[in-house]
Amino acid sequence: MNLTSDQSIVEFRQEVRQFIADNLPVEVAQRGLRAYHEEKADVILWMQILEKKGWSAINWPVEYGGTGWGAAKQLVFEEECMRAGAPQKPIVGLSLVAPVIYTYGSSEQKQMHLPKIKNAESWWGQCFSEPNAGSDLASLKTSAEFDGSNYIINGHKIWTTLGQFADWLFLLAVTDKTVKPQTGISFFLVKADSPGITMRPIYSIEKGYTLNEFFFEDVVVPASGLVGELGKGWSYAKFLLENERSWSAEIPRNKALLKRLIEVASQSIDDQPPLLDSYSFKEKICDLSARLNALEYMTLRAMSEHEASAGESISAWEAGSILHVKGSEMQQEIGALTLEALGSYGAVYFPKYTTKPEGGYPQGPELAHGVAADYLYRRATTIYGGSNEIQRNIIANAMLGKF
Repeated sequence: MNLTSDQSIVEFRQEVRQFIADNLPVEVAQRGLRAYHEEKADVILWMQILEKKGWSAINWPVEYGGTGWGAAKQLVFEEECMRAGAPQKPIVGLSLVAPVIYTYGSSEQKQMHLPKIKNAESWWGQCFSEPNAGSDLASLKTSAEFDGSNYIINGHKIWTTLGQFADWLFLLAVTDKTVKPQTGISFFLVKADSPGITMRPIYSIEKGYTLNEFFFEDVVVPASGLVGELGKGWSYAKFLLENERSWSAEIPRNKALLKRLIEVASQSIDDQPPLLDSYSFKEKICDLSARLNALEYMTLRAMSEHEASAGESISAWEAGSILHVKGSEMQQEIGALTLEALGSYGAVYFPKYTTKPEGGYPQGPELAHGVAADYLYRRATTIYGGSNEIQRNIIANAMLGKF
């Protein structure tokens, strides 16, 4: 699969690029290119534009309103959106819970949730991790007890990304404590404003607010909130995480970050020659570019295998975990080099602005805006989605276990 020599893919890229140029508002693109966290209003606006085109749920099956695009087209679309500064779509709903719902959910759940996810009318939060069960989901303590009519949920969840915007939550809870952990966990859909739910914000190191923790105290969830079969939550979670990690190399984001690095390194900072004139620095960029190309083809391979298996995991090489490790570390590496290329401005924290402030932005090149904040935020890339230490254990068990 070649994204540059396949003429149909080249033409498709041009179609996407032209659509974005014609439809993405300039002010929204400018905010996106500064790499700060997305504004909800920007995301909704962009999703409505995509929905009219039929491109809001590119990874869904056609029967549920998806595009039917293969892996290459999906990757090209996301790459062009990222390149142009389009807001990131609400992937927690679109790419995480939606596939679980249309694969394992009831007809009522599909009818109720999928249309609203597709047009961004409803937003979702993922409640998997707990204070003492981050990457080790088998250690969950949150419980869901059936009282004959409803499930009563009690527990504490943490690291819920964009939970402050969520209308619904999907969570894992223990429904049977008498069996081994992996067979006693179930998957639930819960209204975020249900009585007994308390949300507390978590501010990250770059002063941003995307994370939350949730407390559940005798939260009543109707039986219709259970997804699929009781006790199958572990299997559904693995299915969800494999979908997530197929994209976890974040090729479009890494390409956009590398493009910004080259732009910064091409400028004269602090009256010094551009770092791109330095042979040693240029060598680092060439090395990154080569490894990113390899990672892109690895991602395409994983996505193609996933398509061929009709959603079942067939890979013996633990694609998701490998992509997660390499893609997350690359984001951090590119961020560090971008700070280096900014010279003294790499140490400046530029506050986030939704509009240009009166009197202009703080002193410094405009390309510096958002770099430090993004670098600090992406220190977490090797932790979220399953820490890289855990991913390396998964890789070792899968690939070396037979020895």
